[in-house]
Amino acid sequence: MSRSVLALDRLVALVVGLVLIALGLAAAAWYPGWLARLWPAAPRELQLRTATDAFAASWWGWAAGAAGVVLVLLALWWLLAHLPRRGVGTLPLPGSARGARLLIDPDGPVDTAADVLAGTPGVRSARGRVLRDRGRLVVDVRATVEPDADLAEVVAAADAVTGDLRHVLGREDARARVRLSVARTTHQRPRVR
Repeated sequence: MSRSVLALDRLVALVVGLVLIALGLAAAAWYPGWLARLWPAAPRELQLRTATDAFAASWWGWAAGAAGVVLVLLALWWLLAHLPRRGVGTLPLPGSARGARLLIDPDGPVDTAADVLAGTPGVRSARGRVLRDRGRLVVDVRATVEPDADLAEVVAAADAVTGDLRHVLGREDARARVRLSVARTTHQRPRVR
């Protein structure tokens, strides 16, 4: 969730909260007559005739439909704005000059690192992504290894790949997480004749 959506959430919550408090206090003060002492123009009775006249008007259906469409679109935007986004976009590189920033899109180097790890003997497949996890920049690589793979070789390859990736990204704050899962069955390798 972005800062602008968070700020909008807080502002809307504040306004709705203040309106509800004011309406609650007015309703509580209206019945015993205290509201009339504070605000002499306060009505003694509620007249719903105006509302029922509006409901019976020919334009009411169209207005209610349009308001419903606007509210549905607003609700969809609100829900989409609150989806958790752990992925990152471009990252600033160290060494950026004053008034200019060097940026890198981490998806390319991470995909290449996953491909290099997938080329290790005993690794069936690998994929990676960069995300923010609890405020930290994390390179998350997931690999599936064969049941008979040499784990020491796979771990050494994963260490080398993540070290190279850290160097390519140029970010000292990036952490690497490599998750290995073992395939249930051995992958059928083609026979050589």
